[in-house]
Amino acid sequence: MLLRLLPRPTDPDSAYGLISRLMREFGRRYTGRYLLALLLLGVAAATNGVVAWLVSDVVDKVFIGKNAVLLFGIAGIVFVVSVVRGVVTFGSTMLLTRVGNGIVANAQAKMFDRVLSLGIDFHDRTHSSDLITRMSTNANAARQVLDTIITSAGRDFLTLIALIVVMLIQSPILAVVVIVIGPLALFSINRLVRSVRTVATEEYRSLGRVVASMQEAALGARVIKAFNLEPIMRERMDSSIKAVRNRANRIALQTARAGPLMEILSGSALAAIILFGGYSIIYLGQKPGAFMGMIAAVILAADPARRLGRTRIQIEAGLVGVRMMFELLDQKPSFDANPDGPDLVISTGEVVFDKVDFAYAGGSPLFRGLDFRAAGGRMTALVGPSGSGKSTIIALIERFYDVDGGHIAIDGQKTSKVKLDSLRRALSLVSQDTVLFRDTVRQNIRIGRPDASDAEVEAAARDANAHDFILGMANGYETQLGGENIQLSGGQRQRLAIARAMLRNAPIVLLDEATSSLDTESERQVQIAFNRLMAGRTTIVIAHRLSTVLGAHRICVLVDGRIVEQGRHAELLATGGRYARLYRLQFESQDPDALSESAPAA
Repeated sequence: MLLRLLPRPTDPDSAYGLISRLMREFGRRYTGRYLLALLLLGVAAATNGVVAWLVSDVVDKVFIGKNAVLLFGIAGIVFVVSVVRGVVTFGSTMLLTRVGNGIVANAQAKMFDRVLSLGIDFHDRTHSSDLITRMSTNANAARQVLDTIITSAGRDFLTLIALIVVMLIQSPILAVVVIVIGPLALFSINRLVRSVRTVATEEYRSLGRVVASMQEAALGARVIKAFNLEPIMRERMDSSIKAVRNRANRIALQTARAGPLMEILSGSALAAIILFGGYSIIYLGQKPGAFMGMIAAVILAADPARRLGRTRIQIEAGLVGVRMMFELLDQKPSFDANPDGPDLVISTGEVVFDKVDFAYAGGSPLFRGLDFRAAGGRMTALVGPSGSGKSTIIALIERFYDVDGGHIAIDGQKTSKVKLDSLRRALSLVSQDTVLFRDTVRQNIRIGRPDASDAEVEAAARDANAHDFILGMANGYETQLGGENIQLSGGQRQRLAIARAMLRNAPIVLLDEATSSLDTESERQVQIAFNRLMAGRTTIVIAHRLSTVLGAHRICVLVDGRIVEQGRHAELLATGGRYARLYRLQFESQDPDALSESAPAA
């Protein structure tokens, strides 16, 4: 019913298009409950009509006719009507609340599922604060829009219909005055809608900046305090909060402008009724009951009319969040996960790049015809200056991105053609940035293989040299790790990551600068764990410290996306090229550790 007051363009981004999609994707499963809620709200609306109808009899037959029997009868009816209205209002409120909670949960689950299905390229260009804002506010926007439509249609619109029917029966001429005012109000309110859409969009963006500032303050607390950045951070947050407040005030202003408009129009209707009704009673001998009934109907109609006047503005503000939610849900993965493709079958675990071309979105080509081979069951190391493409090779093997030309194959099977989940099952990644989740130590290791037993988890921890320090923690394997895991050193976090990889027992291991930030003793402990992890597996290592790759079967030196040298350690030293210069810089200085820190990042 209320939807008919909205435009019906074919544009799916229009108000009607968004509401139609919202009803199809989120409201359809609750159709029965919505209909029941509408029925209950319709009953509540009818009770207002009954009260307005009774006013005429109260004036003419009770006050003027002094009918005592009818007095008690009408009083009883009013009491019953009040009870019915209270019951049905409670029932409709609970129904809509439960449905609204279900819509929020469904919307959040869909958005989270979509985020998980999208590739790394999406996360590269999307700030986490934007995703958090969408999860926390857009789902509630969907609920708000549907709730507003149902309550406006069921409570306010039906109440107005019931009261207008009473007016038409009691005084058709006066009812026409009220009916004419409605379209005038809607026409005036529609002029406010466009500005509300713009301001609401800006408000959502400002909320994202507030979340981003809070994230930066939490994640960068040490840096902020070390550099005395508190005043700068306060200024940035104050600016974001002020922007949200100002835009919220502007929306409130636009919404509030509908109130005086409705007050003026309803006051005009009431004044016209008083003039015409008073004239009819004084000069035409009409009974005052119908006149009082009309006044009661207009007074009862004032609140739902005001709410209806604000409804379009509220819907338009909510649709901004709905529009952003659908923007996220409509994001498509940049590559095909091949759910119906063949599983990757590993024999030796040989990894081959065949004339691979690749460029990050919006960037210049990084690889042009790259040929690279990592022998099965052997250790292959990648070294070279920062930005040469070492980590990108790891990312392409994991298929975080698809290549632009050529192909990548494992044991002769193109990675772009096999099931993505079977490819990822064959790989274990240990990077320099170890992510530990807000869970127990045991569950953080078990992520490597969710069906692993406790004994298998502990065996993996022993192999990773992590078992002893885990037992020294407050609750051992059941110790809860915090969001940033500040109770663990870098070496301890790294060993947990290695335990996770060992438990996964994948045939191909990818090590992305996994010891670059460790001290000598931690590196020694981690290196022992690495040696156990790499045994019998295809291993591709990105190394900052050459000490970790001296025994590699092949060392590849990358510069600007090209492999300029490759061979064993001794062979590369003998050539006197880039690798030899890097080696001398790290190992032939009197202070190897200091020079290692100044060497090009690997």
